[in-house]
Order: sequence, then structure tokens, then C-alpha cells
Amino acid sequence: MFHRLVNRNDDLRRLVEKGYAVAFNSNYLIVRDIPYLDAEGRLQVGAIVTKLVFVDQESVIQEDHQIFFAGPHPHGLDGGAIPNLGGGPTQLPLSDAVTDVVVQRSFSNKPTATGKFRDFFEKIESYVAIISGPAMQRHEASPYTFRAVKEVVPNSVFKFHDTLTSRAEIMDLAAKFKDDVIAIIGLGGTGAYILDFLVRTPVREIRGFDPDLFYIHNAYRSPGPLEESELNRPKAEVYFSRYDNFRHGLSLAPKFIDGSSVDDMEGVTFAFVCVDKGSSRVGIFDLLLSKQIPFIDVGMGLKRRDGALSGMLRATYYSAEEGQKVRNENLAPTADDPADEYRTNIQIGELNALNACLAVMRFKQLRGFYLEEVPSYHLLFKTGDLKIIASSHDEDDEN
Repeated sequence: MFHRLVNRNDDLRRLVEKGYAVAFNSNYLIVRDIPYLDAEGRLQVGAIVTKLVFVDQESVIQEDHQIFFAGPHPHGLDGGAIPNLGGGPTQLPLSDAVTDVVVQRSFSNKPTATGKFRDFFEKIESYVAIISGPAMQRHEASPYTFRAVKEVVPNSVFKFHDTLTSRAEIMDLAAKFKDDVIAIIGLGGTGAYILDFLVRTPVREIRGFDPDLFYIHNAYRSPGPLEESELNRPKAEVYFSRYDNFRHGLSLAPKFIDGSSVDDMEGVTFAFVCVDKGSSRVGIFDLLLSKQIPFIDVGMGLKRRDGALSGMLRATYYSAEEGQKVRNENLAPTADDPADEYRTNIQIGELNALNACLAVMRFKQLRGFYLEEVPSYHLLFKTGDLKIIASSHDEDDEN
């Protein structure tokens, strides 16, 4: 990535040619070997970190005029903290490849004339003059070390730069998914949306299973546009063609999963069960519980009421430890209901998407990405009053 970015972006090339110790990591530009004075006037060395915004795979622009700094607040020749740097104490998670760069502060200093920097070269030059000027004068220190820092950056599961994570400064949270192998059993309405959300989540691998073909009614509760060529093809093929260009570690098979599908679940760390037949759940539940794979089962129950549809969405979590206990509560139907309005293919894409949201958010809570205030194992969303009812084992223990 270093050579591609330097060759494609003139401002980055100029930084390297001037002698700055330039490196790239986790969608950040890192400039090491930045000298500064501490409160006692001693020479110290820090690093400047600033975000890269990718406009394509190789061209980058600035997000704003701010930077991060690996070091405390630098001081001037008079022993006082350098003024007009703004910002304040902060932390910024970077990858394990740059453990020597520990961000402690952010700085904000706009150019007086224009209010923004033309490019990265002007930005780094301006901040170095402010931060390093006193150290350069007192100790004849130089930020131009021409040091090449070669880093081993872990391969991303994404085929495009994950600038969303770096812009939101949540790299440490995104890393919580790095070892997950996810199975999605059923790629119908809700399963398709779960797939869409997880494709954009940095889990290591996604395995999807669905034996059915993709018909036109599926398009009405499926994310993304419809290509006529997709009709009458296996759902697994349709969705693989849609998402294969986005990430690695994606495998979708036109296959029915039941109690005998032991090999398909080998190595799976979490599963989503998205089937609309209660009878299909029996074998799937047997399989996942026997392998102690935690999973979330989703469901939807709609009836006509006063001339409109009414019902509930469900997301039920079966942990490896408490899964059988939850199953014994019979929260998920294991028999088919011929009166279920959902089976008539009423187009309810927004409910499928919401059901998928509940399931994926619950999974992300379990991984520590979202805060979990109450460890719920059963979520019900009522379409009539738009309320969510949550059940937890703590409540059961109290009763």
C-alpha cells in the first residue's frame, strides 16, 4: 500500500522526498520521528497521525485540518505549553502493527489565511513547524530522518478500504469480530438482510445456506437492486454475485441444512437461523445445540386484524450454555402454521430488515461492540404499538 499511495498522491510523495518518516496503517497517515520539547525543555520524539479519506482505492484526501499526536503537549523555548494548538487529550486505537505509536492528544490549528490546508504536505509542514520548531532550534533536531518504516499490516477481509471504521475511530471495537465464522441458515427475506449487514462487518468468514431459487417476489424483500438475469437462479448464487466483490471469506451454498450437516458447521462460532418453516428448525436446532454453537433464531408472525396486518417480530438467542434451556421454553415454532399470512408472500421488506437489525445488533452486543445493559435472550417487536419486549435470564431467576 505504501508505494501505491506515494506514487498516486503527489502530496504524500513530497513528504517522503523531503525526508519525513512516513507510514500508513489502518487508513491513517503516520509521520514518526517528530521532535518536540517537554516541560523541562528536554528533547522528545513523537508522531503525527491523521486520517486518510479514500476517494478510490489509491487516491486520498484530508478529512479536516486536525491531527492526532503520539506524545504529551509540546512546549516552547520559554518552558510553557505551545499555544493555539486546540484539541485535547484523546486516545485512538490503531492496529497491532504500530504498537510504538500511542496517541495521547488531538490538535486543531487552522491556517489563518484560508481556514484549511491545501493537501497533506502543507498540513504536516504546518504542524511540524509549530510542534518541532523549538526542538529544532534548541537541540538542532530534525524531523527529516528519511526513515522507512515497514509494517506488517494484517490482511483485511474487505476488498475496499474500511474508511468507515477509521473515520468513526472504532477500530478497537471492529477488531472484536476478527475471529468469527458466521453461518446464516436461510437467505430469504430476513436472512438476506442479515447477510447484507454482516458482509459489512469484519467477521473472518460468512457461510450462507439456502436451497431455494430466487423468484421475483424475493426481490421485494431483498436488499439491493434486481437484475432480471438473477431470476430463477439459486439464491446462494444471486447473493454471492452481489457481494463477492466487497469482501473475502464469503461462501454461499444452495444447500438444505439439517441435523446431518455437521461438516458445514465445522469451525462456526455463531449462527443465524432464518427459516420460515417451523418444522425445519428441529434438525437445525439439534445440530447447533449438539455442537454448542450459539445462535439467534428469527421469526415473524402476522395476522389480519381490523383490515390491516398486525403481529410481532422475534429474535431469540440460544447461548452455548443456556441454549437447551431456552429451547425448552418453545419460543420458536417447530411446526408449520398454514394460516400464517407471511407464507402468502405479502411484501414486507421493512419488517424483514427490522428483524435482521434486531438479530445483528443483539449479536454485536454479545461481542461487546454495542453496550449490553440487560442480557436479553428473547426480543419481541410489536408492529401495532412499535414496542420491543425483552426477556432476560435474570428476570427468570428472580421469579
